[in-house]
Amino acid sequence: MTLGKTLMVQGTTSDAGKSTLVTALCRWLTRQGVRTVPFKPQNMALNSAVTADGGEIGRAQAVQAQACGLEPHTDMNPVLLKPNSDTGAQVIIHGRAVTTMNAVAYHDYKAIAMQAVLASHRRLSEGWPVVMVEGAGSPAEINLRAGDIANMGFAEAVDCPVLLVADINRGGVFAHLVGTLELLSPSEQARVRGFIINRFRGDIALLQPGLDWLEQRTGKPVVGVLPYVMDLHLEAEDGLDQRQTDKAEQVLNVIVPVLPRISNHTDFDPLRLHPQVNLQFVGPGQAIPGADLIILPGSKSVRSDLAYLRANGWDTAISRHLRYGGKVLGICGGLQMLGEQLHDPLGLEGAAGSSPGLGLLALSTVLEEEKQLRNVNGRLTLEDADVSGYEIHAGVTTGVALERPLVQLADGRCDGACSPDGQVLGTYLHGLFENPASSSALLRWAGLQNVQSVDYHALRERDIERLADLVETHLDGKLLRELCGLEQP
Repeated sequence: MTLGKTLMVQGTTSDAGKSTLVTALCRWLTRQGVRTVPFKPQNMALNSAVTADGGEIGRAQAVQAQACGLEPHTDMNPVLLKPNSDTGAQVIIHGRAVTTMNAVAYHDYKAIAMQAVLASHRRLSEGWPVVMVEGAGSPAEINLRAGDIANMGFAEAVDCPVLLVADINRGGVFAHLVGTLELLSPSEQARVRGFIINRFRGDIALLQPGLDWLEQRTGKPVVGVLPYVMDLHLEAEDGLDQRQTDKAEQVLNVIVPVLPRISNHTDFDPLRLHPQVNLQFVGPGQAIPGADLIILPGSKSVRSDLAYLRANGWDTAISRHLRYGGKVLGICGGLQMLGEQLHDPLGLEGAAGSSPGLGLLALSTVLEEEKQLRNVNGRLTLEDADVSGYEIHAGVTTGVALERPLVQLADGRCDGACSPDGQVLGTYLHGLFENPASSSALLRWAGLQNVQSVDYHALRERDIERLADLVETHLDGKLLRELCGLEQP
């Protein structure tokens, strides 16, 4: 069987632009009629997506799948690590949580994880002409090179070429590129087929002497220089994006407390981009200001994040907010926090035990080993609005508050709860604000009048197209097609 060609993008640092570049290349190739599939061997992120085959992968790979016109699949990200402490993480293999372990134990486990990586890659290579791969972090992290499955260890195993991307906006771009190359083995150095410089602003003529020096120093081509784009939006792999679009005069003020293990904070991207919403993330030591709506986000470690919320005095601020007529919404872990009790008898997210909730909804949650993973749709009990989203949670929630659900799901189930006074809502559904109908209904509930309908999917699609345009304009298309096996050198 003829296998597809694999091209890998690695970065000199985290946030160098790997996810964005892979998304751009996926759409650039797809626009040319080249069937392309994204792949990331190992991802560490608390932003995840539910796949068509009922598993869980990194959110960035779901966006890259959209760039290819595909539904997300677990083979696109066979190993996902979801940190639940500074030294430990839940290990997800082929979309399913298999264990939780600390970093030292995982280092020994990587040989097993590599088999999952290679099995997924082979399946994708058998089905698609081009597999576009994203690395993780940097290939020059010396302490992580032994048994590496995320960068050069993978590239060596499948014998694929590598492009190295660096962010010039950080400064020191030539040191990043040359230094990274110097720290690779001779075979890995030979595997790097070119450099891409990302986020450049200014006159390219002033950069040209450096580009010439880089090519002479390394013997490798600069594939191109991508410009800095101020208003580009792609869902972040892990870091919070706090940029705002221009806002109307009359806005709804929304507050999201940033918890240590906040998960799926991409839920709030549609609000951040909405012209009538002023979204603020409140961090440690900060007081919650006056607002119309407070949203408690998802969490990978709900009991410890709830303790953190209390330690910052945010529970008192939420009570005051409600007394003054404000609204509160809890999503996933946030829903669990709104209840009366949280139980983790198996110690799935830390030490086994129970914690009192905020007591704003008459429900309790028990964390169970089997995680619930679903893409769902249905209707809000608010305005009977269409809603779609996805569930990723280990909690099983019971209580009389569920008799007043927030969502009637198409599969016959109910989801979430509404307080009797209508001030507090909770749901397990991520992605509530991506659907224009459900987003508008929730914003009206929170107090916004004359809501503008915003199609978040269309915004994301627009920016994916813009990325492909940047590839077309600024990168060496002939060399890229050669590396993808589409043209002869």
